Amino acid sequence: MSTKDWIEKDFYKMLGVSKTASAAEIKKAYRTLARAHHPDNNANDAKSEAKFKEVSEAYDVLSDTAKRKEYDEARTLFGSGGFRPGGGGGGNFNFDLGDVFGRGGAPGAGGFGDVLGGLFNRGSSTRGPRRGADVETSATLSFTDALNGVTLPLRLTGEAPCAVCSGTGARAGTTPRMCATCGGSGSSSRNVGNFAFAEPCRDCRGRGLVVDDPCQSCNGSGRGHSSRTVQARIPAGVKEGQRIRLKGKGASGERGGPAGDLFVVVGVAPHPVFGRTEDNLTIVVPVTFAEAALGAEIEVPTISGLSVRLKLPAGTATGRTFRVRGRGAPRRDGTHGDLLVSIDVVVPAKLSGAAKDALEAYAAATSDHDPRADLRNRAAGAAVGARQPVAEGEQS
Repeated sequence: MSTKDWIEKDFYKMLGVSKTASAAEIKKAYRTLARAHHPDNNANDAKSEAKFKEVSEAYDVLSDTAKRKEYDEARTLFGSGGFRPGGGGGGNFNFDLGDVFGRGGAPGAGGFGDVLGGLFNRGSSTRGPRRGADVETSATLSFTDALNGVTLPLRLTGEAPCAVCSGTGARAGTTPRMCATCGGSGSSSRNVGNFAFAEPCRDCRGRGLVVDDPCQSCNGSGRGHSSRTVQARIPAGVKEGQRIRLKGKGASGERGGPAGDLFVVVGVAPHPVFGRTEDNLTIVVPVTFAEAALGAEIEVPTISGLSVRLKLPAGTATGRTFRVRGRGAPRRDGTHGDLLVSIDVVVPAKLSGAAKDALEAYAAATSDHDPRADLRNRAAGAAVGARQPVAEGEQS
């Protein structure tokens, strides 16, 4: 894909965010769209698969501060992605955009092509090393693996150099020849009005080489399909929907170029006992009426398998939450969140004779206390207020 095509893509529109969106807003929009269009949730749906790739591509650029800055500058320079020849003043501007993108100038002078080449890894006009493509996959972890970190074997299928011709595209015993049309550069110039755009050579399709006797396995493309297993280290404390970047674990580079990166979108299976809120873990602990009323010291399980003792004050009500410091999810700085313990007072479904007698004695001893008196008074006051007519003032 040419540099022009990349600049014309509106990554902000793909994610449904504004150009001034914060990193958190961009991340939230990506998570929502990626979850909705993930291939695992939309089997055999080509549109959802294309949308998933589109939002992943957009997030890859906008989530990186440096890439986003370069992308914004590129779109600003070319009128928000529009290559508009002719201008508005009727002037005759005749120049080659290849100069802007780095084809020309003093050696080592760089240019805008350096910026765009680093941003998109596309449109190289030379036959030098080319970085491999980034790859994205998903993995669902258990609740404890997400907290503790885990190394996963991920099986990836994708493009690789053809095993028969070693990536040359030519039949065994033959070699490709340099493309006479582009001189081996892989690109040619196309004039559009007063502008000249660099694009992949049509005769060699951007390779800079022509295969006269193609390899029967890859039909001359030099590419084949391969499966490989990657050991992916997922750090401790990852959250649902988090995108982990594994540098150099993506597709292999071409002509000695570095490999791309592997992005793993993490899913986390629910735990039967614990929940999670940011870096804090949550648990609901049942207690008896006597423990809640009289106060007690209870054992509370933690995610490590060990228990901690929690002291309940007398008169603890259902729903009250206590905090156990340092028993939550791990953070990047080595600290941990907290364990939030919510109390649930359990009412027994059946009572023995002795228990029933004891509760009846308790009811008699506390008969002078009506917990609903204040509720009735407030309800009655509100009803009286609603019936009172609103006095109208007299106009003098």
